[in-house]
Amino acid sequence: MQAPNRKRIGIIAGSGPEAGIDLWNKLLRANRRLHGSAFRGDLDAPAVTIISEPALGLSMELDRNDGPVWECLRACATDIAQRTDYFAIACNTLNHYQPQIEALGLPARFVSFADVVLDHLRDRGVGRVALLGARPVTDLGPWSHYRKLASEVEVELPRPAQAAALHALIYAVKAQGGDSGELQSRFRALLDGIEADTVLLACTELPLIPLQETGKNVVDVTDLVALRLAELSNQ
Repeated sequence: MQAPNRKRIGIIAGSGPEAGIDLWNKLLRANRRLHGSAFRGDLDAPAVTIISEPALGLSMELDRNDGPVWECLRACATDIAQRTDYFAIACNTLNHYQPQIEALGLPARFVSFADVVLDHLRDRGVGRVALLGARPVTDLGPWSHYRKLASEVEVELPRPAQAAALHALIYAVKAQGGDSGELQSRFRALLDGIEADTVLLACTELPLIPLQETGKNVVDVTDLVALRLAELSNQ
């Protein structure tokens, strides 16, 4: 048995570290599904490099931390691109820097969360979605990686009180983890206040909260990106 020569995958984590682990886990599961019954175990797993930088957690308040966040992310991207063929950032907010990352001319290709989401929505003909994430994402302002969605689909955004509750919930997941029953109740209350049938979890902390059946099509963006990375690793 020999290990195949597959494309190398990179994950930049730190905002938060658990979100990076979640993306890696989902990448491994997606890769196993792609191989099906032919999966041999270790030798068919993707080659993955992870860089986890705590300073990237400043992205929760990106408008106040743009300079230091970008310098940290630029260094991480430059480093990981030397060892991989494709890389992603396990943070929806930090994908805001897609144009700057692509302008660096790195040897590895950056995989954008919003681009993967748009492909998913186009393939399924979805015309209306609710967007859940940190404040820099959901206001669809200059710091939002998801502004490009509004030109193709109708986007339901959290109302001010919902947005504040959502931002606080994300901070709580970062501090406590997602297993708390109290956090699960807060998350379910937010979902119950949404009108759109399709809900995008555009924050890598939100999928860490266990979720029961909601009657909605809840799309875990991390899952979509994991599948794309698995497909790229097997090219």
